[in-house]
Amino acid sequence: MGRKTLGIDAGNTRSGGGLTYLTEMLRGARPEQHGIERVVVWGNSASLAQMPAHRWLELRHQKEHDEVYAAGFVWQRRKLEGQARAEGCDLLFFPGSTYLGNFRPFVAVSQNMLPFSPRERSRYGLGWMRLRLHLLQFMQARTFRQATGMIFLTQWAKLGIESYLRTQYRHSRIVPHGISERFRRKAQAQLPAEAYSNQRPFRWLYVSIVAPYKHQLQVAEAVAALRRKGVPMCVDFVGPAHSPSLSDLQSVMRRLDPAGEFLRYAGAVSYQELHAYYHGADGFVFATSCENLPNILIEAMSASLPITCSNMGPMPEVLGAGGLYFDPMNSANIAEVLHRMFRDHARRGICARMAVERASKYSWARCANETFTFLAEVSRRSQTT
Repeated sequence: MGRKTLGIDAGNTRSGGGLTYLTEMLRGARPEQHGIERVVVWGNSASLAQMPAHRWLELRHQKEHDEVYAAGFVWQRRKLEGQARAEGCDLLFFPGSTYLGNFRPFVAVSQNMLPFSPRERSRYGLGWMRLRLHLLQFMQARTFRQATGMIFLTQWAKLGIESYLRTQYRHSRIVPHGISERFRRKAQAQLPAEAYSNQRPFRWLYVSIVAPYKHQLQVAEAVAALRRKGVPMCVDFVGPAHSPSLSDLQSVMRRLDPAGEFLRYAGAVSYQELHAYYHGADGFVFATSCENLPNILIEAMSASLPITCSNMGPMPEVLGAGGLYFDPMNSANIAEVLHRMFRDHARRGICARMAVERASKYSWARCANETFTFLAEVSRRSQTT
């Protein structure tokens, strides 16, 4: 078998978790072990600047990817095939989940369940965001139907996409993401509930974009209800925001905690600084109702935090018995579970240790190895059919 060339379109992975996934996966990759001699990446200038330096990795700046997303889609549809063939690519890889061109074979990654969740899309009401999700659903569904091979991040996502598209993939693999080692921390001693006071409250942390399906409003209501009962706790919300959702959250925070004593919003935090927030918290709350693979949850698990978590989607698959679960749309149930975790420091210790153990299986080295193993398999299989 000859040495292969893999092409990667990074046009849709310009920031956030998608860019982290691609850069960290490439950082840990050993493509030569899988018969892949060259990896060519097309992307914008900012994304390419984040890529690791490897002798087998060749970066191609594509000016269309510096412009609006539509320009990148037009380039992908009309020109990528020709450039890929000129580079001698045997296979194309789309970590951004969308490809509408004609090159075959190609592998796509399912990164986002929100476009395939009508109930969750409807939370945005009428407007651009909901329209955008409908467009993504159309483009990704077409991509996934045409893909030679599919990578899913969780079993939950695989079954959900197959059900939505009414298909079963013959060539697919579940390959979870990894996490950065700086998030990892040994299990910490848990203090009894009596050690906390209004002057030193138990600090819950919720890291996530402020959005309708993340249910920060219900978490704020839950913490406020417990404070009214004299339970010494607070919550810090950290992350970027969907503007209307942030307005709603700030309105609720002003109503429930006008002095800003126990409901706080820190805003967006650099990924490079995020581990400090995990390591400074006493517990973690994660109230989402729609995820594919919740990297944020895995980060909290690796930081040895006691976790209270949504019982929906892939969260039980990821967290297992390493936390306590609630209905994310029911503030009374959230409050009950937060209080249960807070008052039982022995349970907190057990959950944190179990979460750390489960988080240990998530690594970028494993992600890279399993991804390139699958890519090489798809390439070989395509040559023989």
